[in-house]
Amino acid sequence: MRNLHIVEQEFQHVDRRDAPTGTQAIDRAAQLLTLVLDSDEPLGVGDLAQAAELPKSTASRLVSSLERHGLVRRNGARGKVQAGPAILRFAHRGVVDRNLVELAQAPLEVLAEASGETVNLAVPGARGVEHLAQVESVHFLGTGQWVGRTVDYHTTAVGKVLVAYGAAELPPGRLRRTAPATIVDRAQLETELERVREEAFAAAIDELEPGLTALAAPVRGPTGDVIAALSVSGPTLRLGRDRISELKPVLTTQAAALSARLGHREKGERAA
Repeated sequence: MRNLHIVEQEFQHVDRRDAPTGTQAIDRAAQLLTLVLDSDEPLGVGDLAQAAELPKSTASRLVSSLERHGLVRRNGARGKVQAGPAILRFAHRGVVDRNLVELAQAPLEVLAEASGETVNLAVPGARGVEHLAQVESVHFLGTGQWVGRTVDYHTTAVGKVLVAYGAAELPPGRLRRTAPATIVDRAQLETELERVREEAFAAAIDELEPGLTALAAPVRGPTGDVIAALSVSGPTLRLGRDRISELKPVLTTQAAALSARLGHREKGERAA
């Protein structure tokens, strides 16, 4: 409830010249959020203002407050508005809690057998990537136990996947460097995230710590939103360029298999 109290405080400070305040402002913001959630596609701020019969400046300020709390998100400064990571996490919480770990077991085992490396299932959390399940490497030199650990989004392959597809957001301010190769420049990171979206695949080589490489692919829920990521990780000395190329199609295939188990269907594909 603390976030709602903070949102209310922000709404109460909206400019009084053309905007509602207090409870009225919360009602108007809730109206905008409902419009976003009911729409089949992202909406422009102008469209939202017109539908809610609000001045565009008021709608823009209310959307900005909703965005700061992860309830909506925009692609770029003037991008269209769609559901934010906080809404998506809530919408898929039942799927994650009841089904995800259980349904992931077969894809995890197939991936582990094919790679011989440590395999993980990860989801977005409030403070970073959270690991739900793991299959250990067959090698003595592995990557340790990840379940129960939380790591920064920008330092990991799974984190890049979750941020790239809007399932999570980077924290404000300076990004923490955990290794010499960690990407902390936001412009450089955005270029990396664009590549992740193009390939439906991410890699983090020596970025969390020197000598550790991880690969990840997105897992989609029934509505098509990315709700988790599958990963393979191991020592960089074993996961070189050629090995990464070999494992990429295996990883993306198993991530797609888990997505299908969760009820996701590609466009044009019918349920069996």
